[in-house]
Amino acid sequence: MYKVPRQTLRILDANCNRIGEGLRFLEDVARFLLNDAAVSHQLKTMRHNLVKSLNKFGTAMLSERDAAADVGFGTQISQHQDLPSLARANAKRVEEALRVVEELAKLSDLSATLRSKDFEQARFNLYTLEKELLSRLVRRQKIKELTGLYVIIDTQILELKDVIDAARKAIRGGAKVIQLRDKQHGKGELLVIAQQLKDLCCKSSTLFIVNDYLDIVLASEADGIHIGYDDLPLSAVRKELPIDKIVGLSTHTLVQAQDAEVEGADYIAVGSIFPSPTKVHAMVVGLEYLRQVRKAVSIPIVAIGGINKENIGEVMATGADSAAVISAVLTQKDIESATRQLVKEIEKKPKSHKESRNHR
Repeated sequence: MYKVPRQTLRILDANCNRIGEGLRFLEDVARFLLNDAAVSHQLKTMRHNLVKSLNKFGTAMLSERDAAADVGFGTQISQHQDLPSLARANAKRVEEALRVVEELAKLSDLSATLRSKDFEQARFNLYTLEKELLSRLVRRQKIKELTGLYVIIDTQILELKDVIDAARKAIRGGAKVIQLRDKQHGKGELLVIAQQLKDLCCKSSTLFIVNDYLDIVLASEADGIHIGYDDLPLSAVRKELPIDKIVGLSTHTLVQAQDAEVEGADYIAVGSIFPSPTKVHAMVVGLEYLRQVRKAVSIPIVAIGGINKENIGEVMATGADSAAVISAVLTQKDIESATRQLVKEIEKKPKSHKESRNHR
């Protein structure tokens, strides 16, 4: 082995620490915050392999450490407002450290001990893991808002009523999520409606979801899309979406619900819980089925179908995170008042229900 200059060993030591510490932070985020065993394991394996490789210089590298004399100590104090930005900063820190070691490993006095290609490969692997981790973190923030009353603005049910006005009244009444469902406008007209709803929801911190249309989601910058089980595959939809958009999937059987979670749906819709006045031919699954789905999946559940002020409390107590309604709001004379009554019924449900679950 060539004799490695002291200053080179000092740089290796500093970057070994950056790699180990940064990867440990990302690993803990994946493990304890996202409960993502696969990403956590990949980060752990990467950390162990890289630190083991650099520790070939063990005692010699540690001997050159002089933290007290480090002129760079304390010169950079970064402020991060949220967890995603903190996770990204740590990923960048590791990627930069990997690049430093990758370049140093090309020197003749290190190339016999370190393989530059190994650190290059690790850097590219981390780029992919960073994207996956950040996607999960930013979507997690939106998923946390998926609670309470979910109002579907169905333009066909509204008939001649003003779409934006109806959504505004629902939001004033306490709706937490607005979904646009439309089967009658052309895409040009629909985009204008979607953009207006997005603006309205953004100003009131309400989630805005578009039903079915991926192109409208992208053009209107909606928070997410809701698709049917027989629509485009979830993986194909996810591939086209920016990493911060959530995807909800309608399910009608226990297997479909479990598959949706495995495939990466952010939430599922379960129904029809009761006979629905807007979908009279929909299969009624009932509250017992909702209870079974709650036990089988950990992602948020939006219950849908025939929900009104008389039964919404029971729906939420059974395990739904959110209750979706259409006619219980849109066909009422006073949309705002009807929404408010439903929200009051939701707020009556036992507090222990949500506290007992662990999917967040």
